[in-house]
Amino acid sequence: MNTAHRSWINDVTRNASLEQLRTQKVDVAVIGGGITGAGVALDAISRGLSVALIESDDFGSGTSGFSSKLVHGGLRYLAKADVALAWESAVERRRLMETIAPHLIHPLGFIIPDTSTAKRTQTIAAAAGVLIYDVLRRATGLSGSILPRPQLLSRQAVAAMVPALDTATLRGGVLYWDGQIIDDARLVLSVLRTAAGLGAHVLRDVQATSLTDTSVHATDRRTGADLEIRAGVVVNATGVWAADFEEDLDLVPGRGTHLVVRAERLGNPHAAHTVAVPGHFGRFVFVLPQPDSVVYIGLTDEEDREADGHRPTVPEHDVDFLLEVLNQVLAVPLTREDVLGTFAGLRPLVRTKHPKTAAPSAEISRHHLVHDVPGKPITVVGGKLTTYRAMAQDAVDAAAARIGATARSRTTKIALVGAAPRSVLEKIGSPDVNVGQRKRGKRESMGNPVSL
Repeated sequence: MNTAHRSWINDVTRNASLEQLRTQKVDVAVIGGGITGAGVALDAISRGLSVALIESDDFGSGTSGFSSKLVHGGLRYLAKADVALAWESAVERRRLMETIAPHLIHPLGFIIPDTSTAKRTQTIAAAAGVLIYDVLRRATGLSGSILPRPQLLSRQAVAAMVPALDTATLRGGVLYWDGQIIDDARLVLSVLRTAAGLGAHVLRDVQATSLTDTSVHATDRRTGADLEIRAGVVVNATGVWAADFEEDLDLVPGRGTHLVVRAERLGNPHAAHTVAVPGHFGRFVFVLPQPDSVVYIGLTDEEDREADGHRPTVPEHDVDFLLEVLNQVLAVPLTREDVLGTFAGLRPLVRTKHPKTAAPSAEISRHHLVHDVPGKPITVVGGKLTTYRAMAQDAVDAAAARIGATARSRTTKIALVGAAPRSVLEKIGSPDVNVGQRKRGKRESMGNPVSL
């Protein structure tokens, strides 16, 4: 194959891989073509291990394609006093924004409004949390030129950046910065293409029907032909379907619903903003401007064991909940007629408590789990989009130990297909899709906000 085309994934590469897998054993077989499986494939192939990845549907067609499109450092986890998870998120955010995918992730400003309906202690706590959040950012080494320092904003500045807010109750706000992915499915495909470029077999429309620790029985959904993949070790990275192959897991699918509204209906906001969910400390509804003149409003966090993982249905009460929370702070409330559409994804959460005393899905830890039991496939599940690389590294560490491989992970330094240093990216002419840069320009016109 031509060197320039190594990262292609198409019918030609699919047929060639199918032919080879019928006769050749691989070191690692990965089940699942979402962000976690893609990360496992890239980590393994970059260590010099031979890899095959199969996906029953399209790549990123499950949870990984229905996220909030954020790469964030875990401010919510600080509110829950989970400093370890917040630190892991902040470290992985730096790697993604600086090295791995700077071409796919942009800075996005977030405002936490301070209103007269909120207690002063809540405002002080929010400012303190953002300050600690920025300490983590600086501790990871992520430059302030990528994610600027947080700032206190005046009432006028907040109103200018988020025009739909009810200014009668507005006192000011806190501005902080995080990362936004323009297209989460493109991130998945970029990881897979990078793995394919290093020699991984990457196949969609291949349905795993049963697994052992060293083999995968599957069906080619295009032809109906059977396929058996022989491997040194099998990794189950199927997300919300992981329990189908590992009965020991108490997997909780948590439904995260988003509403889609025209940006002009909310005054074309120049920053994202948060709205506290009443009665739930540290939980927020986010209003997230997108580059295509719409705004995402989300998200819910409800257990849903009946939903289709590829196309979860959005219940009416999810729409009601999001509108009710957001309308608390808007000058002109949104109605159902303002909602252009909805989408939802299912988080694959792993419950750690006994079912009889289990917490709701919103309270379940976002730490990932590598379930490594001798004689069974290795299962990696939980976590979140931002930490996919760390999840993959832990899973491949376990896989490598099983087959006696000693090479260490290299993915902290591997740039994805299409990536380049930000100094280079800034010189490339392209349409104005960088929401974060527009936020920064607006922020600079606000006068003299106070740095925290």
